[in-house]
Amino acid sequence: MPDDPIQDVLDEAEEEMNESVSYLRSQLRTIRAGRASPAMLENVTVDYYGSQTPLEQVASVSAPQPDLIVVQPFDRNAMEDIERGIMKADLGLNPNNDGEKIRIPIPPLSEERRKELVETSRERAEEAKISIRNIRRDAKNMIEDVVEEENFSEDVYYGAEEDLQAITDAHTERVDALLEQKKEQIMDV
Repeated sequence: MPDDPIQDVLDEAEEEMNESVSYLRSQLRTIRAGRASPAMLENVTVDYYGSQTPLEQVASVSAPQPDLIVVQPFDRNAMEDIERGIMKADLGLNPNNDGEKIRIPIPPLSEERRKELVETSRERAEEAKISIRNIRRDAKNMIEDVVEEENFSEDVYYGAEEDLQAITDAHTERVDALLEQKKEQIMDV
């Protein structure tokens, strides 16, 4: 069928699940894994002339060494605001302002802190799985409605349900793979 309403529901569910996995990937990127990365400051906002502005719009962020992040403001007048924004983000980092750049040393992670970060990663992955399951539930309800409206057979309904479950399983496996990868990064000393 060229205009298959069940396939439309499945495609929409898959797209929403992809968004959940992408969001998890961006969340995991901000969790520190031992070495310095500009992504660690991705969610930092700066009070720049009265409005909350993402850090990357007021400064360039780089990691020239595995244990150092350097923030180079585009506007020197924003130095203290940037420093305040980094402190307010509560990342456990202590920025050093030398008047030209802000250097942020990245201390090595303790075993206890590594375990906390793994647990945080696990919580974020579980949130993504819950989101995927909610999408599956909504899509299943939509499939039931379509089957009822279009008077499709039960075979069509069960086939669509199997396809939906296969899509769900694939996305859940992607979430698990991302979590495993992040756990290895965090625990790698």
